[in-house]
Amino acid sequence: MAKIMFIVPYSKYYLNFSWDLIESLVHDGHSVTALAPDSVAEGTLSAVGVRFIQIPLKNTGLNPFYDILSIFHLARIIRNELPDIVSCYSIKPVLYGALAARTIRTTRVFLTVTGLGYVFTGFTWKQRLLTPLVNTWYRLAFQHCERVFFENPDDLHLFNRLGLIQQDKTTILNGSGVNLDKFAMNPKVRSKAPITFILVARIIKDKGIYEYIEAARILKIKYPHVSIQLLGPFDHNPTSISKAQVKEWMNEGVIRYLGETTDVRPYLRSSNVFVLPSYREGTPKSVLEAMAMGLPIVTTDTPGCRETVIHGRNGLLVPVKSSKALADAMEQFILNPYMIEIMGACSREIAEYKYDVFKVNALIKSTMQI
Repeated sequence: MAKIMFIVPYSKYYLNFSWDLIESLVHDGHSVTALAPDSVAEGTLSAVGVRFIQIPLKNTGLNPFYDILSIFHLARIIRNELPDIVSCYSIKPVLYGALAARTIRTTRVFLTVTGLGYVFTGFTWKQRLLTPLVNTWYRLAFQHCERVFFENPDDLHLFNRLGLIQQDKTTILNGSGVNLDKFAMNPKVRSKAPITFILVARIIKDKGIYEYIEAARILKIKYPHVSIQLLGPFDHNPTSISKAQVKEWMNEGVIRYLGETTDVRPYLRSSNVFVLPSYREGTPKSVLEAMAMGLPIVTTDTPGCRETVIHGRNGLLVPVKSSKALADAMEQFILNPYMIEIMGACSREIAEYKYDVFKVNALIKSTMQI
């Protein structure tokens, strides 16, 4: 049996994205240690036999002194724990975890690129300044790992084109998968009026929330009774949206903000169409959960998102950053409500065939040879 260490950007990541994998590993008899910068999920992890260690790591921002401290701290933990495998997810855990794990030559390192993040999604002076540094760091991290998992082919091709990684060192996953039993198909007829649209995401610009709001404004003029909802946590991010801004939208009557939740299923059950106009993703877990529960999807024709939708079958793809196109796509479901059931059933079929979490986890475990 193997000693496996995970490093993630925040502890709820284990609950939202890696829970089925961790449970499976514990059930198989492996020793699992989970590292994260906060202890919110410590009790839940401990209850299933996972050892938790809190680490000094800031998922956002760039403070060289703190970041160097993070790497040294991670290296010390790895030396003390001597894991057989270190598995890192998201940007800073990937970059810092891989470098820290170099101190133990016998430790096998696996990295998962869950998306490109802030540096690769815009052209501000700060992003342009950081890009060469981040590319160099990725190149170093990838040199000292056994394999890198990507969640969509576009991210892999970009990294390959930039010369950051060799193709034969990579594996593409269908996201983190979705538990089809937990997110069961909703048998309720979904075409009843008034139609409810829902977007589930962190409240940041890069999720396409401004475009969603503008599309809502367009639709509300013609269809005032349509419900357009937003669910998700506020976030510390360079593109974060303030609570005051969301309150202003609510006062305007454009959307209904539902707050934050630990269980999205009741909200998905009471909705008809899932919308995510994101600028770029790894593979959005929120979309997979909506698909599993039988919702049609409206999302952008952009990396990570386009893989989840067969245009015209289980949803509609729209150009990124186009409020008008987004409103037009959403309007199709208002004018043709029969599409909701047909496309929703297709979403479930695609989720079963492509995104079953047990299939995804089987590929991860076979690649790690555990």
